[in-house]
Amino acid sequence: MRAQNGVETFAHRCRVYYEDTDAGGVVYYVNYLKFMERARTERLRELGFVQSELVGDNLLFVVHSAEARYHAPARLDDELLVSAEVVELNRASLRFKQQVRRVADATLLCEGQFLVACVRADNFRPRAIPPALRAAFADAGGPGTQSNAGD
Repeated sequence: MRAQNGVETFAHRCRVYYEDTDAGGVVYYVNYLKFMERARTERLRELGFVQSELVGDNLLFVVHSAEARYHAPARLDDELLVSAEVVELNRASLRFKQQVRRVADATLLCEGQFLVACVRADNFRPRAIPPALRAAFADAGGPGTQSNAGD
């Protein structure tokens, strides 16, 4: 999966399980948010950062706002490809653009944007994204990632 800037977009594979579906046999709408959360977590892991270790460093990422648009249903046993592209990098927040596609036919099922804030784990107040993490996101984002000094 390529971003518009030509950089390879991160994508996480997952499968739809019975627990993800509703009475109609399709993925319950809120579960797409869970799939996208997992992709963001795996994006961090791919960059060399583990959320449990970040908590030990008094750092949490929390969703400030979420926007999702649903296009087509996923069903039991579908394999999904969930992207997690940073499109905006601020002092204490990141904006992710994400898509969920069915692997079998590349159909776009759901897309969304998420503003994720960096906060202190002890009091939930905003804090700057650590320089190493900030650099990892900036380097992985390529030329299309905006970097803004303030929030």
